[in-house]
Amino acid sequence: MKANPVCPKTGVPMHRGVRPMTLTYKAESITFEMPGWYCGECEESVHTGKDMQVSDRRLNRLKALGEGLLTPENIRRIRQKLRLSQEAAGLLIGGGPRAFQKYESGDLLPSRAISSALVLLDHDPDSLSVLKEWQDASQSPTPPPAEPQL
Repeated sequence: MKANPVCPKTGVPMHRGVRPMTLTYKAESITFEMPGWYCGECEESVHTGKDMQVSDRRLNRLKALGEGLLTPENIRRIRQKLRLSQEAAGLLIGGGPRAFQKYESGDLLPSRAISSALVLLDHDPDSLSVLKEWQDASQSPTPPPAEPQL
């Protein structure tokens, strides 16, 4: 069993806990409970990968709002409205087979193009058939171009 980390300022053992953290992006701010190792004698803290995932997801949400991109909940709602799995959405709309898992968890910020495509598909779900036809056509083997006749 690992010992608790030691505070770099005071040298005392740190303890797991949560403290409020505020992030600001452009004109938007968000305050949330940040898990981590905290010193009881000063303001020092240490955050692991799992702890950082909490703040990274909050920062991505803040950036999405500040940049006018879709939030994870809206991405999930639109994908479900289109009756697509996360993998199918990533392959059809873009980003790859795991992209929508990352968008919907908040681990990855969607691009402007992905957000725009989803907004259009939310407005006109029938246009999904256009993407499916285009994908099918791009995956079918195409004959080589004909030799020019002289």
